[in-house]
Order: sequence, then C-alpha cells, then structure tokens
Amino acid sequence: MKITIIKKREYPEVRKLYKKFDVVKKGELCVAIGGDGTFIRAARSFDGPILPVRRNDNGSIGYYADISADNLDYAIDKLLKREYFVERLANKIEVTYKGRHHYAVNEAVMNNLLEEVSFRIYEIIKGKRYEIYPYVMSGDGVLITSVVGSTAYNKSAGGPIILSPDVFCITFINADGPYRNPIVVDSGREIEIVIVKYNGELRYDGMTIGKLRPGSSFRVRLSNRQLNVVRFKDARLRENFGAKLERIIRSRMRK
Repeated sequence: MKITIIKKREYPEVRKLYKKFDVVKKGELCVAIGGDGTFIRAARSFDGPILPVRRNDNGSIGYYADISADNLDYAIDKLLKREYFVERLANKIEVTYKGRHHYAVNEAVMNNLLEEVSFRIYEIIKGKRYEIYPYVMSGDGVLITSVVGSTAYNKSAGGPIILSPDVFCITFINADGPYRNPIVVDSGREIEIVIVKYNGELRYDGMTIGKLRPGSSFRVRLSNRQLNVVRFKDARLRENFGAKLERIIRSRMRK
C-alpha cells in the first residue's frame, strides 16, 4: 500500500510507517502526524483522504484526530487490511478576489488595517446582489469558516461551533451595527463583501491574498473540493464532540 506522510517533526513512531508502507509523494491516503496545524497543512497539499494522528506534545490538541500516536499500531494493522472507510469532514471555502480563486481549509479572514474597516454584506442570487444587513458595518473585519476552523479563531471571536459539513459561517470581528450576530450559510449560497471605507487585508489559512481598499470586494462560498478523512469502525476510538471539547479544555488547563 502506498501512502503519503506529512508530519510536524521526526517522531519516533514515523519509522513504523516507513517499515510497513511504500511512502511516496502521492499515495492512496495521507497520514498526518502532529496537531491541528499539521492536519491543515496536509489538507492544503494532499487531495485524497487523510488520517490525522495526534501527538499531544507542546500544547498540540489534534482536534480532528481520533487516533493518537499510542494507537498507531492498531491504525497500521487496519490500513494494511483495508479495514477503514472514508468520511467527508468538510468542503473547502472558496474565496474569489479579482477573478482568482483561493481555497481555505481552516478559515478566510478580512481584517482591518491600522483602523476600523467599513463594509456591506450581500447575498448573490442568480447573479444579482441582495443586501443582507441594510447598513454599513464597521469593525475589525469578518471571519469565514466551516466545520474545520469553527472551533479555533471563530469560537474565540464568538462564532458558532459547526457540526455540519454543508454550511459555513460568517462571524463579525468587533463589529458595530444594530445586528452583528454571525450568519450561517448553506452550501448553495454565495456571499459578497464590499469595502466601503478605510482599508483591509484579505487572507486565508494565514496566507495573504491582497489588500482591500474602498470599492474592493470579494466573494465566499463552499467549494466542491472535499476534505475527506480516514475513519475506523471501532467505536472505542471514535471521539464524539463532547469528548473532543473535554480534551481541549484539559489541554488549556495544563497550560
């Protein structure tokens, strides 16, 4: 079986994978060993299914990993026997700016530069713009995320935790306006944000797309590009949402 390995560092467990598998650049699946950052890096560079393996060192949480490095022998055995299934975790967020398309795994962010940024937000229906909030909003920007990323910056900014892969969320960052609650959008809809006053910066997964000036606009929607993960049928290794949150809280307490 051919696999791809993406890792945070040279963990000793990685040697087991090299002994059991043919490790190549484009394998049938990818084993991502590390924390959430490693998983996000794998999701950006590998198009196939990913098996996230967490290693809870140095504060790494590994939120999306059911398997820890302690269970790696079990995972290797199941992979060799092909006793696993592939599950859609999310779809990547498509950000369109100046005719170019960017695909975010974790989040897309429009931040203010130096001062607040003012903007309007629209829904695109059959090619026409319809204003969602009928006024200019001002603040530090907006955050766009789906299942992946909803438990990170989005949660800290007061946005919802998303459990469905068929929606994404727009969370306003320190926004001023009569309504500034987050907006949950389904997969068939597209949103456009237009800068009205002051300047902003548009980024995705920590990478800069471009500077935004008054009159600039960008659109966001759920793309057709899926993020698939490898799962095992053993329910004892499958963490539910509450177990994941408990692990996150305990890791924060240790800090």
